Formats: sequence, structure tokens, C-alpha cells
Amino acid sequence: MFDTGRMSDELKALKVDVTRLLSTAGEEMFDASKDRAEALADQIKAALAELGETVSEEQEQLHDLVTERPAAALASAFALGVVVGFMLRRH
Repeated sequence: MFDTGRMSDELKALKVDVTRLLSTAGEEMFDASKDRAEALADQIKAALAELGETVSEEQEQLHDLVTERPAAALASAFALGVVVGFMLRRH
């Protein structure tokens, strides 16, 4: 009436199929995630390179400014220190 041997074989085959499908889907998801992560890493590297160039340019401009007006740069640094000191004292 009810063939348990056949049912068991079909369940085993189904288990194998599901396992194979899940591993294939998992590998595809891993590959897609890896590709996205690599693309994001490339974008971050490009942004950091651009930021580095900008900082270098600003550093050169600041150096030139301080070299041209050392007294004004010293007075500005002192004033900034006083302001920061007052702000930290209040908290």
C-alpha cells in the first residue's frame, strides 16, 4: 500500500538536489558580494587618492602663507589656542 523504500529514496534525492541548489546559490551570492566589495574598495581608494592630492595642495598653500606672514600666523595660532582653551574650560 505505502512504499517506504521508494519514499526514502525520493527524499534522499530531494535532499541532494536542495543541497546542490543551496550551495550553488550561496556561491553565486558570495561572488556577487565579492565583486561589489571590490568595486567599493576601488571607489574608496580613488577617493582617498583624490583627498591626498587635495591635502597636499592645501599644505603647500598653508606653508606659503605662513612663510609670507609669520607674525600673522603666530597671532592666529595664539588666538585659536585662547578660544579653544575657553571652550574647554566651560565644559
